[in-house]
Amino acid sequence: MRRLRVFVVLGQAVLVAGCSGSPAEPAKAYTPGLGEIMTLNQMRHAKLWFAGEAGNWPLASYELDEIQEGLDDAVLYHPTHKDAPMRIADLIPAMTKAPIATLREAIASHDVRRFEEAFDGLTASCNACHKAADFAFNVVRRPATNPYPNQVFEPAP
Repeated sequence: MRRLRVFVVLGQAVLVAGCSGSPAEPAKAYTPGLGEIMTLNQMRHAKLWFAGEAGNWPLASYELDEIQEGLDDAVLYHPTHKDAPMRIADLIPAMTKAPIATLREAIASHDVRRFEEAFDGLTASCNACHKAADFAFNVVRRPATNPYPNQVFEPAP
């Protein structure tokens, strides 16, 4: 019986303490920086290349979708940038819509040559966007080596 009273008293103390304090401040939502978003897109760009070169069209399609999501996030979270003379929200869609559509068609055709040309077109549009945003020092290209040796890019048997 004594234990029961101790638990009841402790429970009441916890309840009173929980109700008497000021409400907790809401946690601030994390917003990735433009650099973080674009670094992830650089990773996806490389993975897209290796998937297309291996003829893994489902993976290539997935990586292209991920690139589009990253670009959409850049537009949503960073419509302007302190160093860019033009709005990021205007630049990205204008520079990437057509090259991404061309790359989607190339992936759907399962044609490596068309894929390579379309990939180079998207890469050129990324570099043109960087230049228009005064980030011409940030140049992307076809990956020369695979930084993901722990991923299989060839289609599953």
